[in-house]
Amino acid sequence: MEPRRRRIDQVTDPAFVENLESLAMEELRGRRRVLDDLDTELSFYRRMLHGRMDLLAFEMRRRSGEETRSLIEALPQILADGNVGPGRNVIPKDLPLTLPEFSGEGNRTIDHVLDDGFLARLPSLDEDELREIQAMLTAAERDISAQRRAVYSAYDRITEEITRRYREGTVDGSDLLAEH
Repeated sequence: MEPRRRRIDQVTDPAFVENLESLAMEELRGRRRVLDDLDTELSFYRRMLHGRMDLLAFEMRRRSGEETRSLIEALPQILADGNVGPGRNVIPKDLPLTLPEFSGEGNRTIDHVLDDGFLARLPSLDEDELREIQAMLTAAERDISAQRRAVYSAYDRITEEITRRYREGTVDGSDLLAEH
C-alpha cells in the first residue's frame, strides 16, 4: 500500500491535471474543491508567516533604536498594519486556529516556523537567532507562495476543462447552481 501523500504533493503531481478531458465532471469538481481547501489553508499559513515576519521586523527595529515602544505596546498596530493583499479565496472568519494538517510538531518547515512559542521568546532571542528565524520565515513564505502558485495553476487548468465542457454543451448547465 502506498503511504498517504499530503494534498499539496497530490495536486503538484503532474498526473493531477493530466487527461482532464477523460475525467467525470464530479471528479473535476472534487479536485477543484480540494484545490479551494488547500488554497484556504495555504493562505492561512501565509498570513501567519507574514504576522511573524512583521513582529520580527519590529523587534529588529526596536533593538536598533528605530522604535521606542515595546513589542506589546505596538502589537495592535503591527497586526493591523500587516494587511496582506486579497487572494483567490477570502479566509473565512470562523476558520479554526488549528487546521487539520498543522499541529506545530511536524517535520515540515511550516511546522517549525509557526511554533507557538515565537512571540514569548522574541524579546529574549539574540541577534543571530533573530537572523536565523528571519531566514527561516522568508524561506517558508517563499515555499508557501510557490505552493499557492501551483494550486492556482492546477485550479485554472481544471476550471478551463469544466468551462470547455459547458461551452461545447457536453454537460448540462442546469446543475451549475447545485455546484455551490
